[in-house]
Amino acid sequence: MTKLSVNINKVATIRNARGGNFPDVVKFAIDCEKFGAQGITVHPRPDERHIRYADVRELKKVVTTEFNIEGNPVPSFVKLVTEVVPTQVTLVPDAENVLTSNAGWDTVKHFDFLKDTVAMFQSYGIRVSIFIDPDPLRIEKAKEIGTDRVELYTESYASHYAENREQAIVKFVEAAQVAHNVGLGLNAGHDLNLDNLEYFKRRIPFLDEVSIGHAVISDALYLGIHETIRQYLNCLK
Repeated sequence: MTKLSVNINKVATIRNARGGNFPDVVKFAIDCEKFGAQGITVHPRPDERHIRYADVRELKKVVTTEFNIEGNPVPSFVKLVTEVVPTQVTLVPDAENVLTSNAGWDTVKHFDFLKDTVAMFQSYGIRVSIFIDPDPLRIEKAKEIGTDRVELYTESYASHYAENREQAIVKFVEAAQVAHNVGLGLNAGHDLNLDNLEYFKRRIPFLDEVSIGHAVISDALYLGIHETIRQYLNCLK
């Protein structure tokens, strides 16, 4: 079964809007695991506008499933990740001023940098995933870099799903097959939700993990987090 990793950034966004510690992101992560999530994802940015570096340290103490830290490997991020030593680090090339991640790595252009960065994190025993567009060449280069997994950036699939899901999935099936053929683990994330997730999983059955935050937290406003996680897990069966 494909694992569901819940990104709890939006919980921190709500907390930070009022100060204090409500909602409690650590308790929320514990509850997500209790309700069946197989992983917790955070994406701490240098400005700490949602998840703070201190949150990451506290979460490391309590997360019992897979702990995934996403981010651009700037010096402060590297220092945090090598201190905390999560299950997985996902390398994302987001600039500091972006609202959300909006592109995958160019593994040709940044080959040497990524190769060194991947090797460094792996030396700490951390599994490494590279956030990447569904491009076969870039996936093949990711294999040469030495990463353990790639995470397919699924925004274009999600944005075109309603108009033509068969066409929207084509390049992702091709990219996933390339990753599978070269022996890379396969994750996916960005704008996956209860409408489009089941079809994505059905067309790519060897998917290891999906990381979902915005949609999960939004659905939880209506359904509650327990029921929301149950429905997402059903999509992944």
